[in-house]
Amino acid sequence: MTTNPLIDARELARALGHADCVVVDCRFTLTDPPAGRAAYERGHIPGARYAHLDDDLARRPSAGEGRHPLPDRNKLAATLGAWGIGRDDLVVAYDEGSGAIAARLWWLLGWLGHARRAVLDGGFAAWQEAGLPVGQAQPKVAARRYEAREADAGSVVTTQDIAAAQSAGDLLVDARAAPRYRGEQEPIDPKAGHVPGARNRPFSANVTPTGRFRPPAELKAELEQLLGERRPEQLVAMCGSGVTACHLLLAMEVAGLPGGRLYAGSWSEWIRDPGRPIKTGGDP
Repeated sequence: MTTNPLIDARELARALGHADCVVVDCRFTLTDPPAGRAAYERGHIPGARYAHLDDDLARRPSAGEGRHPLPDRNKLAATLGAWGIGRDDLVVAYDEGSGAIAARLWWLLGWLGHARRAVLDGGFAAWQEAGLPVGQAQPKVAARRYEAREADAGSVVTTQDIAAAQSAGDLLVDARAAPRYRGEQEPIDPKAGHVPGARNRPFSANVTPTGRFRPPAELKAELEQLLGERRPEQLVAMCGSGVTACHLLLAMEVAGLPGGRLYAGSWSEWIRDPGRPIKTGGDP
């Protein structure tokens, strides 16, 4: 049906009739974790499963880790199987609008080597705006066995890799809002600022005010300017906890610049060690 990393509401509506299309609702609010599931229960795209960011798309952090460590690969594969997802299915993730949370599932699927994956452009808001049906029923799902495959062992960068990556000329890009990057405010983590040498590109720059992705040509021009002479695979995306960083990697894919890597621990892990340097202010 599609190999594009984005799918629009009308195209998804047509795809819902196919057995190999599975939709996953990823709505989540960092400051109110139960809110996403409650919104799902009030109404969702018919047949959608619900993915909880903390429980399904991450795992409980251990000492020294960031807020949303990557889930165990085998557990994630088991979750996908429980949702009735097969390796050849088209999996469409959506959230309330911008794709900020849905992009995490999109990236995780790629991490498991799943080829057919997309994010609903504009999310649930776009679905409703199109006047498409909304359901409340829990889908009846036949569980399947899902086998995880590793797409690219180098797609994840650890905190211990950051210094070497920067020394090698890689570009660390922080997808948080500019005031958080500059250290002017920090509503979630205990310390404000950014990793020295990191550049800032808020994930919100990838979408229009309505939450839809901007045209690929516009994204490509801006991201190539950010990269300079670097190749796309030399970009390392980070944010507060490795969630909206996936949105930057999705934007790169939309722009035809795949290959960027994820600093999964991100800022919330960087600051776990008081000996790690912190910078405030604007870009270097």
